[in-house]
Amino acid sequence: MLLLALDTATPAVTAALHDGERVLASDSRVDARRHGELLLPAVDRVLAAAGAELRDVTAVVVGTGPGPYTGLRVGLATADTFGLALGIPVHGLCTLDGLASATGRTPEEGPFLVATDARRKEVYWRRYADAATPLGEPAVDRPGEIAAQVSGVPAYGAGAHLYPEAFDGAVPEGPGSPLHADAGALAALAAHRLAAGEELGAPRPLYLRRPDAQVPKNYKVVTPR
Repeated sequence: MLLLALDTATPAVTAALHDGERVLASDSRVDARRHGELLLPAVDRVLAAAGAELRDVTAVVVGTGPGPYTGLRVGLATADTFGLALGIPVHGLCTLDGLASATGRTPEEGPFLVATDARRKEVYWRRYADAATPLGEPAVDRPGEIAAQVSGVPAYGAGAHLYPEAFDGAVPEGPGSPLHADAGALAALAAHRLAAGEELGAPRPLYLRRPDAQVPKNYKVVTPR
């Protein structure tokens, strides 16, 4: 197995290679406005660091969000293109699950949650029993509306740090507490699930809400008849 992982659902543009046992190489750059420019160079860097070529990749896993429309589409479109060009499977995993996996938390440590910035003064979030077991579905909410639910719960991710008044259990950034998506953690989670015989999801975007850009309603036709 040589698994290529990509994620552009958060401000981090991140790529990694995993051989089924360990992460061989990973690369991340944080820039919310340059996902399209940064992703392919990141893929080139991880391939070079692992001494591999794109044709050696046997499967692709991509973060499906939730995330802002434009950035999220970059990773999904790139993953689909690789899959078609190489004739290999493309799997989708929830970006929040990748962040949860990066924490390495055990059931004995108790439930926790992951929150990322959804913009519009909202967060994408999900609760977990441990690093590999989600509790419920991902959601998008205003922090003030869920403050009673998340108060006192250990919280990971940039969304928790943006709204400390709601996420009073926000865990400081550091090892095992990333702010943004990490493709190495996403790849490790995918490899673990595949080895266990689990079926991964399709590489389809998890938006949870409508995109910012929409076709105006009742617009005036100005073309000649």
